[in-house]
Amino acid sequence: MNSDKIYNGSCFCGAVQFTVSGAPIAMGYCHCESCRHWSAGPVNAFTLWQPEAVQVTQGADNIGTYNKTPNSDRKWCKVCGGHIFTEHPRMGLIDVYAAVMSDFSYQPGVHVNYQETVLPIKDSLPKLKDLSEEMGGSGVSIVEELSVV
Repeated sequence: MNSDKIYNGSCFCGAVQFTVSGAPIAMGYCHCESCRHWSAGPVNAFTLWQPEAVQVTQGADNIGTYNKTPNSDRKWCKVCGGHIFTEHPRMGLIDVYAAVMSDFSYQPGVHVNYQETVLPIKDSLPKLKDLSEEMGGSGVSIVEELSVV
């Protein structure tokens, strides 16, 4: 019997539902232009999972895919347009957006692609210029400038 915790998620309207099990590989914020445009926000809260941890439980036929680059297969609901997750084939991981899991305790650990930020966040978390070396980036950190009030 598998004792991994199971978390529920869905698109905006609920036509697509899924579960993720266990623990994510990483959690954080992405500041890249691509994520900002896709999410229509200044930053994307990501959770990265092994593909076998993500199971669509309802509405698989309602999932659309958009590929701007070979780095990502962005998934969305064809009924409501709600974004669900992004498959990253080169990394072998799936980014399940933190906002679409109702019962998940999001605990970010890093900011990635911070050189592209449009919303500086001063939270003392590590800020990487692009990605970690393990994920194919430079691993270069950006120093957080704290304001003196």
